[in-house]
Amino acid sequence: MKRIGLISDTHSYFDNTIPEYFEGMDEIWHAGDIGNRSVIDQLEKIAPVKAVYGNIDDAKIRAEYPKDLRFELEGVDVFMTHIGGYPGRYNKRVYEILRKNPPRLYICGHSHILKVMFDKKLEVLHINPGAAGVHGFHKMKTMVRFVLENGKIDKLEVIELGLRAKIKSK
Repeated sequence: MKRIGLISDTHSYFDNTIPEYFEGMDEIWHAGDIGNRSVIDQLEKIAPVKAVYGNIDDAKIRAEYPKDLRFELEGVDVFMTHIGGYPGRYNKRVYEILRKNPPRLYICGHSHILKVMFDKKLEVLHINPGAAGVHGFHKMKTMVRFVLENGKIDKLEVIELGLRAKIKSK
């Protein structure tokens, strides 16, 4: 059994309540738009981190993390990328990957919209954890946590970190 914390679109912001919600996770996955390496450093204090880079991430983050990540954990085949769309609205690049070799779990970020959808045609569970940062149009900062065990995805929880408030410039 592995407990997973899933986060995306932090855009260099680390909410001080994240450790409270991700305490006890075996891994934390970041689905891109990290923004600053300090976000990963803070997440790594909680649990090991797997991540992909997003469209706002700089060359340093892109050198450290891939565009796409494919791996198996607890019998669950996982594909994670930042920009990819969702069932019925995949972008072409991701659709070809999913169609040719569907994973059990497909994760992306980018839209800042929390979504959990099952693609019946490809038999793939899609999760976008929304955005945990303060930049963007989303109203609520969100994350997700779940359990992987014996090929199953279970105990999925949506975490609301509170309303997005703009950081005031000094």
